[in-house]
Order: sequence, then C-alpha cells, then structure tokens
Amino acid sequence: MSISTPGGPERRPTVVSTGKKPAAGRPTSGSKAGSGKPAGKPAGSPRAGGKGPRKPITPVKVSQGRAWGPIALFVAVGVLAVGIIGVASWATFQGAKPWDKRANAIDGIVNYRKSDPESLKYEAHKSGPLTYKYSPPTGGVHNAAWQNCMGDVYDAPIATEHAVHSLEHGAVWITYQPGLSQDQVDKLAGKVRGVEKMMMSPFEGLDKPISLQAWGYQLKVDNADDGRIDEFIKTLRVNASIEGPTALCNQGVTATGTTPRDLQAQMPTQ
Repeated sequence: MSISTPGGPERRPTVVSTGKKPAAGRPTSGSKAGSGKPAGKPAGSPRAGGKGPRKPITPVKVSQGRAWGPIALFVAVGVLAVGIIGVASWATFQGAKPWDKRANAIDGIVNYRKSDPESLKYEAHKSGPLTYKYSPPTGGVHNAAWQNCMGDVYDAPIATEHAVHSLEHGAVWITYQPGLSQDQVDKLAGKVRGVEKMMMSPFEGLDKPISLQAWGYQLKVDNADDGRIDEFIKTLRVNASIEGPTALCNQGVTATGTTPRDLQAQMPTQ
C-alpha cells in the first residue's frame, strides 16, 4: 500500500556520504536511538593523533593582597633600632665634649669662672671668719683646713671657709634649706653618702630649696627629683678641681658648726 502525497508517492531521502567522521557526542548514522551508548569515542580513549588523555588544569591561585602585619612589624623594629642607635650616638657625642662645655649646657647653671672670675681668686689660706660675695660661695679665699668630703652627710651647717677649700679639691657641695622635708633630704643624701668628692649640709638663708656648688659653678633647684642635680654631679665632681684629681678629700674637718677651726698646723697643705 502506498501513501500518495501532493508531490507523488513518498520517497526515502537519499543519504550522501561526505567521508567526514561525525562530531563527538552526535549519533552516527545507523545507531539506534535510546541505546544509552554514545556513538562517538568511548570515555578515556586516546585522543586523535596518538596523544594521551587531557591533563587536568592546574587551578589558578588568587592573590589575597600583601601581608601588612609582618611588614608593619618589620618597619617598627627598624625605626626602633635607628632610634636606639641615634640616642647612643648622641650620648657618645655628648660624652666626648669637654666637661666645661657639658657644664655650660646644663639649664640654669651659673658659671662664675666666666661671669665673675675675680670672686674666685685668692693668694693664700686665711684663718678666721671670711666674707664671700655669693651665698653659698663657689670659690675664693678659704681656710687652710678643708671639710671632709668623702661622701659625708652633715645634719648641721658647716663652716663655709672649710667647704670652699673642699671645692678647690674637686668636691661637689650640696646645700639645702633647713626646713626642707625629710624625704627630700633623704633623696639628696642618697646621691652623696659614700661617694668620694661629695658632701652635703643645711645652709641658712638659701633663696631656693636646694643649691649645688662646685669650684666656680652653681645650680639652684626646687626639688631633689630634678634631673639636673645628677647631671651637675656627673659633670663637675672631680673635674672642677683646680688642684687635680689627686687632691685629698679625707683627713678633713668632720665637725659641724659655722665657726672655722684653725687647724693649719695639723692639716696637710693642699
């Protein structure tokens, strides 16, 4: 039985072979639909040209940005190191400067060697009470006996005439108002006690709570915690001596009282 169409009896389409292989994934001519098997090459089969299976693609790592934490730490350590080196260099430079230049750099210090050298002159030792231009004095004429200055802490005023002789030997003399609080006195004593070329005593009539003297230099401060006290001691103790570092501080007068003792016959001449 044939089916008639307007164009005549139905004809099967003619299949023309092109000689090309069908594309992968498409069924080849004559394969049965719904068979579940692809008409192309089976999975895992060698690629055309004898090459092996495709290599897996290496995943691309995505950069998350710079690790700023370690960088910041490295920079901070570098800055700190530079700062330490700078401070050490400055301290070394300061320490290399002559002591008198370091002394002049102390804020508030008075340099009588420069401003009033006449007040420091003397020709010979003199006995008895003497008069001084400045109070407390930092030099000038003085008694033949010096006040013991081996880290002595005197709890009463001492004779200025003996103290000035100790300054000539390179001592630093710390004086303070008699009414200064005990905690302040104790702090000063801690800087003096047991240290050669140091001594301290109360002094009547001070215009500041604390006054420090070396030969030709003076510094007045309000508080024992003032850092300039340590700088004054460090710079001028021994250095300010006009008789050299070997001048004695022992074998001196150890008694208190403002009246000088004429011990010239018993004291070594220095």
